[in-house]
Amino acid sequence: MSDGQGAQQYIQGHLQFLSFNLKTWQFDGGASFWDLHLDTFFMSTILGVVFLLLFYLAARKATSDVPGKLQNFVELMIEFVDKQVKDTYHGESALIGPLALTIFMWVLLMNAMDIIPVDLVPGLGHWVGVHHLRIVSTADINVTVALALTVFLLIFIYMFKFKGPKQVAKEFCFHPFHHPIFIPVNILLKSVEELAKPVSMSLRLFGNLYAGELIFILIAALMPWWGQWAVGLVWTIFHILIIVLQAFIFMMLTIVYLSLATQKH
Repeated sequence: MSDGQGAQQYIQGHLQFLSFNLKTWQFDGGASFWDLHLDTFFMSTILGVVFLLLFYLAARKATSDVPGKLQNFVELMIEFVDKQVKDTYHGESALIGPLALTIFMWVLLMNAMDIIPVDLVPGLGHWVGVHHLRIVSTADINVTVALALTVFLLIFIYMFKFKGPKQVAKEFCFHPFHHPIFIPVNILLKSVEELAKPVSMSLRLFGNLYAGELIFILIAALMPWWGQWAVGLVWTIFHILIIVLQAFIFMMLTIVYLSLATQKH
C-alpha cells in the first residue's frame, strides 16, 4: 500500500462481511443484530457439503485391496477420531463418534480457508460485483458461538438422559457446598461453570482464526509485494499448526464435556 490511509481502507475492506439486513432487506455491509453474513453462511455450507461428499465417495469406492489416496485419508481421519473418543469418552453413545468426526473435519476445513491468499477470492468476487467477501467462517464469531451453543445444548441433553432430572438438580443445588443454606450460591457457581464452557470454546476458536486472518491481511497491506511472499510463507507454515490444533481442541472439548455430562458423581 502506498500510504497509511490506503492500508487502513484495505484492512477494513477485508474485514467487512457480505451481509444482508433481515430488517431492511438491503445489503448494508453492517454488523447489526439483523445482519445475515452471506459469505459466512455459504462458505460454511459449501465446506460442510465438501466434507460429506468426500467421505461419501471414499465409502462408496472403498476396497479391501490396495486403497487409494482418498480412502487412506478418510480411514486415517476416522481412526484418529475414533481413538480420541475411545480414550476420552467413558459412556455409551452412538452419536459421539460421528459428532466428533464431523466437528473436527468441518472446523478443519473452515480453518484451512485461512491459508488461501487474502486477495484471491475477494478479488474474484469483486470482479463479478461482490465488493465484500470473507471466506474464513471460523473468523466470524457467529459461527463459533453457534457451534459452541450446539455442544452446550447437547451437554444438557446428555445430563438429563444419563443422570435424570433429580441428579441434575442435586448437582446444581448441593455442589460444591452440601448445606441447604448454600443452594443459591451453588446454583450460581454451577451456572457460571456451565456457561463458561460455550464461552471459552467459541472465543478460543474465533480469537485464533481472527488473529491469523488479520496477520495475513496486515502482511498484504503493509509490506511491499516482493517481501510478502517470504513473510507470508513463514506465517502460513506456522499457521497450519494453529488450524489443525484449534480443530482438534474444539473436538476434544466436545468429547470431554459430553463425557462429564454422563458421569454420575
